[in-house]
Amino acid sequence: MASLTASVNKRVVDSLIVTDMIALARNRAISDAVLVSGDEDLRVGVQQAQEFGVRVHLIGIKPSRGSQSLFLLQEADTTHEWSTDVVSKFLKCQDNAGVEAVADVAPIELDVATPQAPLNTVAVQVAARLQQTEIQALTEAIERAGQIPRDIDKQMLGGARAAIGRDLNSAEKKDVREHFAVECRRRRTQPSITTPPSASER
Repeated sequence: MASLTASVNKRVVDSLIVTDMIALARNRAISDAVLVSGDEDLRVGVQQAQEFGVRVHLIGIKPSRGSQSLFLLQEADTTHEWSTDVVSKFLKCQDNAGVEAVADVAPIELDVATPQAPLNTVAVQVAARLQQTEIQALTEAIERAGQIPRDIDKQMLGGARAAIGRDLNSAEKKDVREHFAVECRRRRTQPSITTPPSASER
């Protein structure tokens, strides 16, 4: 059970990285992304960020070539391997006592009974990244056209794929899209939070 929880937590973290990369790239918030990883699950985020013109630089900690995905290395615009001398300038290794203390922390509990839990989490996260004005226009567009705009749909499905570690089937794609639409409608109907007027404005 512990290994299952750790595996699911890892996939959720991967999905967050993927959705962040795609969201930042789609909003033209970054021109370059530095990724310290070797996980092939992040490949989809690299590919989609590059489609928006972002250059992705992959960094590994020596010796990293045996632990980094060859596919991820091929996708990156540049690859670098940092030695322990470079890393030690800003990171410090903990002794075993420190590692054991961290291991005692209770893991985040997730509902892993079905794939829908991480999929729905991704849908909520993508909706949460949208501005309220975007939510209004997006919800109207979904209701009018019956589908989610392509760039947002690609971002969401990429994050969902990373969350469960495989391609989604048709039913799962439909489910995550429906959950996203429901979440957008919910956010649209939420009342705006207004700041109370100051004494001078009363």
